[in-house]
Amino acid sequence: MIAFIFATGTLHNKPLIKMRRDVFQAIADPTRRNIINVIAHESLTLNSVAQRFDISRQAVSKHIKILNECGLIIIRQQGREHYCHAKLEKLNEVAVWVEQYRKIWEERFDSLDSIVEELKAKQKKPGRKK
Repeated sequence: MIAFIFATGTLHNKPLIKMRRDVFQAIADPTRRNIINVIAHESLTLNSVAQRFDISRQAVSKHIKILNECGLIIIRQQGREHYCHAKLEKLNEVAVWVEQYRKIWEERFDSLDSIVEELKAKQKKPGRKK
């Protein structure tokens, strides 16, 4: 049954809903992060992007398609060329998500600092044997 669903993309003759890509999928792959980095510094043609990587043009094209679907780059046609432009505002989603955990870790480190300071104070009390 699972193989059938995977092979046909349907369940009981009804198409499965495709999952929408998000910015987290885009940055999950190191090649895509590198493509974002390259395009963030300058807009490039699809061929120029592909030339900067040691993978096939088809692989670069697949990565660019995912980045485009995630909203991190846009592709504009100018004459015969297609240019990739970075649209980095979507990375704010990642920053907001990471920020909540940064706050938690800061609180934990602050608590740990307090415990360490208490232990140091106890060790410095006169008349205590080490």
